[in-house]
Amino acid sequence: MMNYSICPLTKKDEPFLWQMLYEAAHLRKEGNLKVQDAMNHPDLAKYVKNWGEKDDSGFVAILENINQPVGAAWLRLLTGENKGYGYISDRIPELAIAVLPEYRNQGIGTQLLKHVLSAAKTSYPSVSLSIRATNPALALYKRLGFEVVPDSETINRVGEISFKMKIDL
Repeated sequence: MMNYSICPLTKKDEPFLWQMLYEAAHLRKEGNLKVQDAMNHPDLAKYVKNWGEKDDSGFVAILENINQPVGAAWLRLLTGENKGYGYISDRIPELAIAVLPEYRNQGIGTQLLKHVLSAAKTSYPSVSLSIRATNPALALYKRLGFEVVPDSETINRVGEISFKMKIDL
């Protein structure tokens, strides 16, 4: 069993969040893309760029024995001209979450998600996300209470089906 801590994200975690965005966006599956490609993609970069603004919140999982971050879950209010893939309303933040591949399926994502949702209850009515229909995390979201937003299916940037999910807090 791995020992890890769940800690609030801070501005200094932005470089790790870029790495997590790369994982969350499944860029590895799109060929020879790197973290820099996420940084250069305007529709993806809005999830991390200038992390630590007023409404930003989230948590990072850190392996205790080597003090290495291995996963993160974060919320960002993306509104107006800056709407994200999971946009539902100006009052509902979007969730982004990822765990490094070698640490998946060990409960870290579940714990991160529980932390971020618990913290969100004090500020927001709901949390939304966008997910590919083929994403294995779909079962986790459903287990924790997320529901598919009706009529939200869309063809995503790689030609697959994605849809929005939402959980009321």
